[in-house]
Amino acid sequence: MTSGEPLLSSSDPLSAPPPNPLSRISSLGCLCPNASFSSSIFEDTPNDLFDVNEGENLFSAVEKALREGNLEYCSPLKSSFCSAESQIIQQFPLKCPPQDRKRMVSWGGSMELQQNSLAFGISGGSSHVPENKSQRIRHKSIQIDDNLSHEENPRLIYINDPRTTNDKYEFTGNEIRTSKYTLINFLPKNLFIQFHRVAYLYFLAIAALNQLPPLAVFGRTVSLFPLLFVLCVTAIKDGYEDWRRHRSDQNENNREALVLQSGKFQFKKWKKIRAGEVVKICADDTIPCDMVLLGTSDPSGIAYIQTMNLDGESNLKTRYARQETTSMVFEGGSVSGLIRCEQPNRNIYEFTANMEMKGKRFPLSQSNIILRGCQLKNTEWLPLEWVYGFSATKDRLDSLPYYRKTYFGGRSAGKSYKFYGIPMETFFSFLSSIIVFQIMIPISLYITMELVRLGQSYFMIGDKHMYDSSTDSRFQCRSLNINEDLGQIRYVFSDKTGTLTENKMEFQKASVHGKNYGSSMLMSDTSQDTNITVSQTAAPVGKSRWKLKSEVPVDSELMAFLRKELAGDERIAAHEFFLTLATCNTVIPVLTRSLSSSCMDSEFYEDAEAVDYQGESPDEQALVAAASAYGYTLFERTSGHVVIDVNGEKLRLDVLGLHEFDSVRKRMSVVIRFPNDSVKVLVKGADTSILSILKRDAAEDGHIRHATQSHLNEYSSEGLRTLVIASRDLTDAELEEWQCMYEDASTSLTDRSIKLCQTAALIECNLQLIGATGIEDKLQEGVPEAIESLRQAGIKVWVLTGDKQETAISIGLSCKLLTSDMQQIIINGASEEECRNLLSDAKAKYGVRTSSCRNWNLKWKRNAESHYLEIPNDTKLSNVPMGFSEKEEGTMSAALALIIDGNSLVYILEKDLESELFDLATSCKVVLCCRVAPLQKAGIVDLIKSRTDDMTLAIGDGANDVSMIQMADVGVGICGQEGRQAVMASDFAMGQFRFLKRLLLVHGHWNYHRVGYLVLYNFYRNAVFVLMLFWYILSTAFSTTSALTDWSSVFYSVIYTSVPTIVVGILDKDLSHKTLLEYPKLYGAGHRQESYNMYLFWITMIDTLWQSLVLFLYTFWGSIIITYACVVVLDSIPRFPNYGTIYHLAKSPTYWLSILLIICLALLPRFIFKVLHQTFWPSDIQIAREAEILRKRPNHVQSKPDQSSS
Repeated sequence: MTSGEPLLSSSDPLSAPPPNPLSRISSLGCLCPNASFSSSIFEDTPNDLFDVNEGENLFSAVEKALREGNLEYCSPLKSSFCSAESQIIQQFPLKCPPQDRKRMVSWGGSMELQQNSLAFGISGGSSHVPENKSQRIRHKSIQIDDNLSHEENPRLIYINDPRTTNDKYEFTGNEIRTSKYTLINFLPKNLFIQFHRVAYLYFLAIAALNQLPPLAVFGRTVSLFPLLFVLCVTAIKDGYEDWRRHRSDQNENNREALVLQSGKFQFKKWKKIRAGEVVKICADDTIPCDMVLLGTSDPSGIAYIQTMNLDGESNLKTRYARQETTSMVFEGGSVSGLIRCEQPNRNIYEFTANMEMKGKRFPLSQSNIILRGCQLKNTEWLPLEWVYGFSATKDRLDSLPYYRKTYFGGRSAGKSYKFYGIPMETFFSFLSSIIVFQIMIPISLYITMELVRLGQSYFMIGDKHMYDSSTDSRFQCRSLNINEDLGQIRYVFSDKTGTLTENKMEFQKASVHGKNYGSSMLMSDTSQDTNITVSQTAAPVGKSRWKLKSEVPVDSELMAFLRKELAGDERIAAHEFFLTLATCNTVIPVLTRSLSSSCMDSEFYEDAEAVDYQGESPDEQALVAAASAYGYTLFERTSGHVVIDVNGEKLRLDVLGLHEFDSVRKRMSVVIRFPNDSVKVLVKGADTSILSILKRDAAEDGHIRHATQSHLNEYSSEGLRTLVIASRDLTDAELEEWQCMYEDASTSLTDRSIKLCQTAALIECNLQLIGATGIEDKLQEGVPEAIESLRQAGIKVWVLTGDKQETAISIGLSCKLLTSDMQQIIINGASEEECRNLLSDAKAKYGVRTSSCRNWNLKWKRNAESHYLEIPNDTKLSNVPMGFSEKEEGTMSAALALIIDGNSLVYILEKDLESELFDLATSCKVVLCCRVAPLQKAGIVDLIKSRTDDMTLAIGDGANDVSMIQMADVGVGICGQEGRQAVMASDFAMGQFRFLKRLLLVHGHWNYHRVGYLVLYNFYRNAVFVLMLFWYILSTAFSTTSALTDWSSVFYSVIYTSVPTIVVGILDKDLSHKTLLEYPKLYGAGHRQESYNMYLFWITMIDTLWQSLVLFLYTFWGSIIITYACVVVLDSIPRFPNYGTIYHLAKSPTYWLSILLIICLALLPRFIFKVLHQTFWPSDIQIAREAEILRKRPNHVQSKPDQSSS
C-alpha cells in the first residue's frame, strides 16, 4: 500500500502543508518479523538529519536524532517498532519539528514478510543493514481517490435545532431535482450537449458551406434537413425523458413525513425538511434523506431496513441506535445534541461521525446511518436526525454524471457569388466537392449504432437460457456500447468464491485444541451414527429450544464432548471456540415462534423459537449457525452486548469493542467482558494472519499449533475454506490503554480506519491458539463444462482468489481449470530476489521467450494454440477439402499452469519484475493467483491490458472484485450472496458463471459478426454512392452539380440504406446457437478478426469501385424495394421536379432489362470470389454452416438418425 498524502493529525496546526515545496531526500524503512514500515523524509534546509556510518545500527541513529531533537514523536514509536507481534500496516503521527529541521511527513506500509529479524534501512542513502538481506518492499497499487471524502472540516448538525444548524452553515435543502432542463434553457442546453459529438459539428460546417452561393450544391433547405432531423429526434427523446423526471421529482417532493415541531411530530413535505430536524419514520415508509438513527420501537435499538432502491439487494439489513439515545423522549421532551460528521461524499458503504450528548462523545459509523431511499421493515417506527439533504446524499453523489470533453471546430465562409478567376474557382470546386462527397461520413451512424446495440441487448436480456431460477435474476445489460467486444475476449479473470462456487457456506470440519472433528462428514451422507443433523438431534443431545431455519451437519463425537462439564484445557478450548463463532461477527438473529413438526419431545417443542441469521457475509452466517447447532445459539445482539443460549442457559456478554475484518489485517476481533468481569479478546481470521501473532512460549502450544496446521492443510486439500480461531486474556492495564485508544480512534473524523488498525494491533498479539474451521463452498452447476468450452474457444481463464493455495488448487482441479497433464509452476517467494530467481528458473526450464521475442507471436498469431475446426467425416459436404479440417498448426508442448500467491505479487508487481511475470503467465494455459488483495486483482488485469491488445473480461460477485471489474475491458457481475456492488460496477450481470459460456460463444460471436458487417456495409454503401458521383464529376468537366436530386441524396443514407443495416445488425445469425456451442473453436473468428480487417476492407473498396462504375454507366441506381416505393411517392407529387418520370420509364422493356443486367454485372465479381473462396479456402464458420445445412437434409436424417439431434 502506498500513501499519497501526509497522514498527520488534522487537529495539529503543524500538520498543514509547508509553505515551500519539500524535497525528498531519502526514505526510512522498518522491517519487523511480519510487517514493514516506510516513510519519506523531506527537508526545508540542506542540513543532514542522520549521520549513519557504514555498519552502524540505524536504530541507534534514530534514537540519536530523537535525543538531539531532530524528530519528535507524539506516539510511542520505538515500542511499536520493536513489537514483534505487530503485523498490520501502522501509521505514526509525528509532530513537525522547528523550521530548521527536517520533517517526516508521511508513513506508508506494505504487505507481510516472513523474516524473523528486526531491521532498519534507509533507501536513497548510504546506510544498510548487512545482517538482513531483504529489501524494503515497494508495493505497486491502484488508488481510486475520491476528493469528496477527504474534507477535514467537519459538518456540524445540532439535533432538533434547525435554526442554529442552518444559521451557522449553508446547507442544501431536501428538494429533489433530477431533471436536466427547464423550459427556458432546454433548447440551448440540449443543443450544446448534442454538439459534443464532433460529427455534428462537421455536418453543421458542411451545411453552412452549402448556404454560400459560390459553393451551393444542394438546396439550402435540403442541406440542413439531415442534421436537423437527427437533432430533432434526439431533442424529442431527451425532452420526453426530462418531462418524466420532472413529474417524478414533483411526486417525491410532495410526499410527507412526520417531523418534530414544537414538541410534537407533525406532517411536513419532504422538500421542506431542513438540516437539524428530527423525523419519525413508520413501517414500510421510505427514508427521505440521509439520517442518523436515534432510536427504535424495539428497546434493543435495532432497526431492519431494505436497500432495494439503493443497491438492488432485497435481503434485510440491520442498523443500530446508540444506547445513549434509545431512551430519549422526543414528544414533549427536550432533545438536544451535536453531530460532527464528514463532508458529503459518494461512498455509500462508509460513514464517519461522532455525537456529543450530555457532555459525552461517542462514535457513529455506517451501522448508525440510514441512507435516502431505504425502506423500514419489521420495525414499527424510528426517530432519525437529518444529516445530508437530497443533493448531498451519498446515493445522489454516487450517481453524478461524468461529462465528456467538448470539441469545437469551424470553417471559413465565403462571400456573395461572382466569378473569381480560375484559381479561386478551382478552390471553390474543391469545397463544393467536399459538400457533394459528405455522404462518405454517415450522419445517421450514431443513431444506427444505438438502435443496433439496443436491439442486441433486448435479445440478450430476453434469452431464456441465461435466466437463473434460483435467484430469479435475468441477464442484465448495464452498458450498451461494448456488445461487440464480447466476441473478441482473449482473457477471462474470475473470482472464485461466489463466482465459481455457490457461496452457500456449510460448516463441515473443526479442529479444536489440536483434535480434528467432522472427518466423516464429507465421506458419507448416509452414515447416521457419526453424521447427524441438528434438526434430528438438537433436542435429545443439546436440549436446545432453538430451531434453525436450515439444517447444519454436526459431529456426534464433538457434540457429546460439549455435554461434559466445563473443566480441563480441552473442554475450555471447545467452549471458547464456539463462543468465538457466536460472538465474533456482525450477524443479527431474527426470531420467529413456530411449532415444530417433529414428533420427538413434543412437549418441549411447543414453545420452541426458530432463529434465522441475517448478515452480509455467508461465512459468518455459516459459523453462527454451526455454533447454534452445537448448542451455542446467538439470539440477541445490540451495540453493547450479546446474549447466547449455551445449552439452555442464557449467557450475557458485554461487547466492549469490535474490530471488523479488513483486507489488510485479514482478521476480525471482539473484546468481550464476561459475567465474572474477566475480559477476553476473541479473534478469527486467515491462517497467515493469525498464526504469525500467536504466543510461542510453551511446548504444548507448539504441539497444538503443529496439529492445527496439519488439519488446515488437510482442509485446504479438500477444497474447504479455512479460518483460525484464537483468544487472549486482557489485563486491567491493557484494557485501559486499549479503551483509551479505541474511544479516540472510533470518534475521530479523520483517518479513523488507520487509527482503528493501530488500536487493534495493541490487543491482536500474543494470542492463544484455539482451533480452526473448515467450511465447504460447492461449485456452481455447469462450471467445469463452461471453463472447458472457454478453453477450447481459445480463451485463457485466470482465477484470482483470496483463499489458500491448497484450497485454490483443489477447486481448480474440481472445476477442470487444472488438469492432471498440466505442469504446475508454483511461485511462493519471500523476497524480491527469490521471486526473480523463481521466475527466471521457470522461464529457462520451459523455454519461455521474452516479450520482445514473442511480440510478433502475440500480435499476429493470436490463435496459435487452437487447431482448425474439426467436423466429423460423415457430416462434411463434398466441396469441403477433406484435409483442411484436420490440419493443425503443429504439436503443442506440455500445458503449463502458473500458481502464484499474493505475497509474491507484492514483489513481482514492480516494473522490473512485471515483464518477467508477463512472459511466464502468457505462456501458460492457466494462471491461479492465491491470497490476492482486491487491488492486486486489478493489477493483474492491468498487467495484460497494458502489454497486449487483447480484450479482457473480469467476472466477480463481491465488493472485493469491483476494482478488477472496472479495470477490465468488459466487466461482468454475478448476482450472488455478497451484495450487488459487483453488479453495480459491471457492464453485464448474470446469475451464474455457466451463463458466461453462452454470453461469449453465442451472443458475443453474433454481435461481433453483426457489427463487423455493419461497419463494412456503411463503408460499402457510402463508397458506392460517392464513387458514382465521382465518375459523374469526371464526366461533366469537374462540375459540382449533383447527379441526383437533392432529396434523393439526403434520403439515401438517412432512410433508404439505414433500415437494412439496422435489421442485419440486430437479427443476422451466421450460425445457430447449437452449432456455436457444439464447436467452441468457432469463437476464434473474433480473435482472428475475420468479420472486419484490412483485407476485407480493401476487398470491399475494390468491389464498390466496380459497382459504382456499373451504376454510373447505366445511369440508374435505386434500392429494389424501398427506393422504388419512395420514388413512386415522390414522383406522384406535382411540386417535385421529377413528377411523372417513373410512370413513363415503367412502360419501357429496356428499362427492366437494364435493371436486371446492372444487378447481375454488379454482383458478379463478389459472387465469383465467394464461390472460389468457399470451395478452395473455406473458413471455420463456412464449414460449420455447411454442416448445419447437411444435418437438415432429409436423406441425411434418415441415414444418420442418431446425429439429427446434434
